[in-house]
Amino acid sequence: MDVELRHLRAFLMVGRHLSFTRAAEQLFVTQPALTRTIKQLEDLLETRLLDRDTRRVGLTEAGARFFEQAQSAVAAVDRAVSSVVAPTPLRLAFTWLLPTPWAQDAIAEYERMGEGSVSLIRTDEPVDALLRGDVDVAVLREPRAVPEQVRVVPLFHEERVLICSAGSGISVDRPIPWGDLRHHPFVFNAVTGTVGPWSWADGDGPTTFVETANYDEWLESIAAGRGVSAVAAIAAQRTIHPAIRFVPFADAPPSSVSIAFVPGDRDPVKRRFVGAATAVLASTEQR
Repeated sequence: MDVELRHLRAFLMVGRHLSFTRAAEQLFVTQPALTRTIKQLEDLLETRLLDRDTRRVGLTEAGARFFEQAQSAVAAVDRAVSSVVAPTPLRLAFTWLLPTPWAQDAIAEYERMGEGSVSLIRTDEPVDALLRGDVDVAVLREPRAVPEQVRVVPLFHEERVLICSAGSGISVDRPIPWGDLRHHPFVFNAVTGTVGPWSWADGDGPTTFVETANYDEWLESIAAGRGVSAVAAIAAQRTIHPAIRFVPFADAPPSSVSIAFVPGDRDPVKRRFVGAATAVLASTEQR
């Protein structure tokens, strides 16, 4: 058996994450299958590339050298393939405000790899768009009731802030406890919102909920003083509205961010974007 591209891709993923568990998740293989692939590579090279025990994984000296060369080799193969195959834009769905800077870095990394461009598609129903084949990959916040045929890759968490009207009387000078939400009507976006009646056990949350159907209705309902809400902190950085105020929470549960796709059609394109998205995330975590 010769060294194959699959060996290199598997090794690079483990080398990036320094974790067999995380690498297996990103490659969509089982951990035992990934372990066998790495062992095959080491046997073919007659060299140990990874130091591993029950608690940590690290590159050996030879592994670090091989990592750099393998990375260049895989990139060269990808560029060669791209040179003769007309790239089709990857269609990336999102509901509102892509997470910064991860989304921009992931898109830039994917396009830097020569895989083609990324076409951004805003939709209120990203999971349905995936199932219909209208998009390739979707950014999901706090995904709920996702069908089993949709593969979800967890990425990171965002902090939440309180959003309220300028006339609400809530002080913006001190963090507000999550539990204080029970004292206010709560406005939620039933379609793409990350917090709603489903976020509390019976009797633990707000007693009054105001339902809206999209982001604009949600925002304007809050501005009109219909109630308060909770949103990813990025909204405070990128939403300008004279009738809106943002207040930090003292103890809010974080909001999860994932990417999702349906395996099958255009699999290589989807998986390469997932690889780029997780690679920039790993790079950020290491910094």
